[in-house]
Amino acid sequence: MSRRANLICRGADGRDGLPVIFAEEVDPSTVDAGDFEVITASGQKGEMHCVSFMPATDQGELRTVLLIGEFGDAEADPPVRVRMIGNVHSLGGVLNFKGAEVDVTPLAPGPSIVLAEQVTDFDQSKSMSSDRTRGSSCPATNIKQAVRAVWAGGVSLPGGDEPAQDVGAMYSVVVRSADGATREVKPAYLADLEDGDNNHLLCLDTDDQPISVSFPAGVLTDPNEDLNPATTADVVPVKR
Repeated sequence: MSRRANLICRGADGRDGLPVIFAEEVDPSTVDAGDFEVITASGQKGEMHCVSFMPATDQGELRTVLLIGEFGDAEADPPVRVRMIGNVHSLGGVLNFKGAEVDVTPLAPGPSIVLAEQVTDFDQSKSMSSDRTRGSSCPATNIKQAVRAVWAGGVSLPGGDEPAQDVGAMYSVVVRSADGATREVKPAYLADLEDGDNNHLLCLDTDDQPISVSFPAGVLTDPNEDLNPATTADVVPVKR
């Protein structure tokens, strides 16, 4: 973690960062560093320093929890498993993630899309985030819906610059019309930029049901400057 990580929690500078992405949004009031256990390849338990939702705190983004601590050496004894050992609840309390576990993605591979979901209420001004962590919004007119693409971690252009509108044209979204026909469309606008998190909003000017999202290889990097592979994800529809 860079020196800027001290803005997330004191003493984070120089420690390891490990984002954990949940299938549902999480109630922040139920999350504590002691709820997570990181296991290395040798079977050792990592040392947890703090956890944070920052910077992914806009509306609909409360599913990425950044673990900060000492989680083994990336080459000699890398982290391989994260376990939930505490009671972490989804928003609304329907789910308790205690007992869930997941393999850790190795450090070397570049970032990929791990989740995509249909969004019908995409007004970023409703976010409780500060201006520093609030992403840009879809245009107020001619946008019917959005798809949130959730990456495995924060993404940027090579060298660290934030993605811009031209990156939006690289996304492809397969949509299905009412008669069952499918076609591929491009986002009319790319939003949720300029906040340094792992989410993009693909603003669509069609009512057709989004089915999947794809993105080509070699465009975006993670904080380790690893380029993304070609990546795709099915779109989770809005819950009715």
